[in-house]
Amino acid sequence: MHQIIYNWLSLMSVSVIIPTLNEAAHIGQLVRRLLASENSSLQEVIVVDGGSTDGTPAIARNAGAIVIKTPLPSRARQMNLGASKATGDILFFVHGDTLPPATFIADILQAVEQGFPQGCFRARYDSANPLLRINSYFTRFDQLWCRGGDQGLFITRPLFEQLGGFDDHLIIMEEYDWLQRSRPQFPFVILPAEILVSARKYEKNAYLKVQLTNLFVFNMYRMGFSQERMLRTYRYLLRY
Repeated sequence: MHQIIYNWLSLMSVSVIIPTLNEAAHIGQLVRRLLASENSSLQEVIVVDGGSTDGTPAIARNAGAIVIKTPLPSRARQMNLGASKATGDILFFVHGDTLPPATFIADILQAVEQGFPQGCFRARYDSANPLLRINSYFTRFDQLWCRGGDQGLFITRPLFEQLGGFDDHLIIMEEYDWLQRSRPQFPFVILPAEILVSARKYEKNAYLKVQLTNLFVFNMYRMGFSQERMLRTYRYLLRY
């Protein structure tokens, strides 16, 4: 039986989907990092661009990604579009300014083998700021407020399709909505390997300001504020 399961897993493939908007400074490195994996289970890397003006699509294509363009930026719609074009058995959604661990495919396949149809990685920031080490530490805890799309999110295709993917109507907090819909019904795992996250938001703004803004907008989401109001608040308070 174990050999049958192993053979089945060895046939499973992973499609990486990256929604982008003006990520020229990071996307090339990310795509090359993903494609450097020698794991044969990597099916493809798909970049879905929402109208970048800095050459992101060309950089991604030159690095080896499949590039899809959509005229308007909406991360939920971009990720759903990428999923509709992907051919892998497992969908791995990654932000354009992150770097997954080198073992990401093996880690994801092992998690699926253990019965987890969805999950994410712990996070570590590309900064020596000791305060960001605190943020990184809390990503190991299984609480909604400790999550974020920049930690990567893998979802098996059957689960993604069963729940209808991300909500196309959302323009912010789409990953939180997914977790609130999926977590009560299906197991979720936080993998111990770390995904490297850009600290640019903290570098452009004061650490405390970012923390308070995140907390404020998260509570707006919990209280049912409109998507437009949450996005306006986030953009008003932070430079990014």
